[in-house]
Amino acid sequence: MRNPYEPLNLYSNFQASAERFPEVPIYFDEPLAAFPELKLETTYKACEQAIIQKASLLQECGIKKRDKIIIYKSPKFDTYLLAVAASYLGAVPAMISYHLPVETMNVLAERLEFPYILFDQETAEKAHHIENIPAEKLIRAEELALSKPENLASQETLSLDEISYMTHTSGTTGIPKLIAHSAHSMGFRTQWQRNVLSLITEKKLAAFHISPVHSRFNIGISSLMSQGFPMFPIAQPDHANIEHIMTTYKPAIVETHPNNFVQWVSLARKKPEVFASVRYYHSTFDAINKETMAVFLNSSKERRPVFMQVYGQSECGPMILRFHTKQSIQKLDARNMGYGMKDLTDVRIVSEKGEVVPNGTPGNIQMLSKGRALTYYKEDARFSENVYGPFWDSGDYGMKNEAGALLLLDRQVDLVENIESTLAIEDKLLDTLRFLDEVVIIRGKNGTPQPVISVASGEEMDWEAWFEALSDLPQLNEPLVMAYEDIPRTATMKVQRLKMEKELNA
Repeated sequence: MRNPYEPLNLYSNFQASAERFPEVPIYFDEPLAAFPELKLETTYKACEQAIIQKASLLQECGIKKRDKIIIYKSPKFDTYLLAVAASYLGAVPAMISYHLPVETMNVLAERLEFPYILFDQETAEKAHHIENIPAEKLIRAEELALSKPENLASQETLSLDEISYMTHTSGTTGIPKLIAHSAHSMGFRTQWQRNVLSLITEKKLAAFHISPVHSRFNIGISSLMSQGFPMFPIAQPDHANIEHIMTTYKPAIVETHPNNFVQWVSLARKKPEVFASVRYYHSTFDAINKETMAVFLNSSKERRPVFMQVYGQSECGPMILRFHTKQSIQKLDARNMGYGMKDLTDVRIVSEKGEVVPNGTPGNIQMLSKGRALTYYKEDARFSENVYGPFWDSGDYGMKNEAGALLLLDRQVDLVENIESTLAIEDKLLDTLRFLDEVVIIRGKNGTPQPVISVASGEEMDWEAWFEALSDLPQLNEPLVMAYEDIPRTATMKVQRLKMEKELNA
C-alpha cells in the first residue's frame, strides 16, 4: 500500500496518533528520568499529555520558537519525548549522542550559536564543562520531572522547509557534522517507512533498541504510531534484559542496529525460544552478515518470518531494502542490499570522474532520495561537496548486478589495496566462525589488511578454524584480538575504523 505524503512535525504527528489510538500501550524497561509519571507502561494519549507538560516547563526555562536546544542525555525514550516537547514550542532539537566528549561538544555548541542544553545525570559533568554556555541555558532532565508548569504553553509551528530537527553524523572520521532536517525532508522518509509497515496487517508489539539520536529514530516512532503499533523502546541491550523482554512481552517486530543483532546472536543460538514470537526483524541502515540473519529467522516459530535489511544513510534516510526468509537466506549474497522504493529512493554507480558505469562495474554509490537532508548546519560547503544535482555521494563503494540490485562492497575511505570488499571478508568470517562476535578489517602497517577480532562471551579462540577459514581468502595479517567493548564505536555501534587505524599505526 502506498501512503499519502505528509510533512512531519514531531508533535503534530504524535498528537494525531494519540487522538486516533489513545489507549495503545508503550512499555519501558526502565523508568524515564524526565517522565517518571509514565512509569513502565503508558499509552499514546497519556504520553502526549505529558509532552505538553514538559514543553510548558521548557517554555518557562526561556525556550521559544526557533531556539536551538541540544538534547544530550542517556539513550532512553525520554530523549525522543523531549525532542517532541521542543517541537511543540517550535524550537529546534539537536540530537547529540551522550558518548561525545566535552571537546567535541564545544565545537558543536559554537556551531549552534550556544544553544540551550538539556542533559541528565549521565551527562551532567560534561554538560557543565561545555564552554560559553550560561547557567540559565543548562536544563537538567531530572529537575523537569520534579516540577509542574504554571500555565500550559500553546503549540508553535515552523514553516515546512525550515530546519526543524537536527541529528549528527557518526563521527567515524572526526568531529561529527550536524545534519539539518525539515518537516518536508522527514515527511518523505516517514512515507517510505509507512509503506513498509502497511505490509504488516496485524498491529502487534514492536520492540526496538535504536540510538534515539539516530535519524532513524524519529521516523520509526512517527511511522509506528501513525499506524497504531504498540511499542517497546528497549534501553538496556544486555542478554538478560533482552531475554526477559522477549519472553515476557513476546513482540512480533524487533529492530536494532546490525552490531546489536551480532551481539544477540549467541543468545539466539543458545536459547532460540527467546525469539520465538518474532515475525519481522528489521536491521537499521547498515549491512549485516548472512549467518546472523539466518540464526534469528530460524529462532522464530512464526509462519514465514521475515528479516528486512535496510541500507541507508543519515543524510538521505532509508534507501534500499531487501526481504529475507528462511528459504531465500540459504542462497543469499549478503552484499546484495536490494532495491530502492519507487518514486522515493534509488541509487546509481559512478566512476571517480563522476560518470555512470554499467551494471557489474564497481564504483562510488550515489543516492537519490526525496528525503535528503537540507544541509550540514554551518557547514554548507562540506554538504555541497557531496551533491551532484539530485544525487548525493554516499561515501560508499559498490556496484549494481545485472538485475539492478545494489551490492555494497566498502566505504570509499576504508578500501584496502587488492581487496574488492573488506565487508564481504568480514561477513564470511563471521558466518563461518561462530566463536567470534566481531571481525573488522582495517589498513595496517604499509596499508596491508589487518583483521581485528573479538571472541564471543563464553567462547575460546579457535586458531585452527581461523586459519582454515582463511584458505580461500586474500592474505591477511595476523589478527589482533580485542574485547568487544574495547573496540571504539559510534552511538549506533559502528566501528570507528579510521580511529583504530590511527592508533594501530602510530
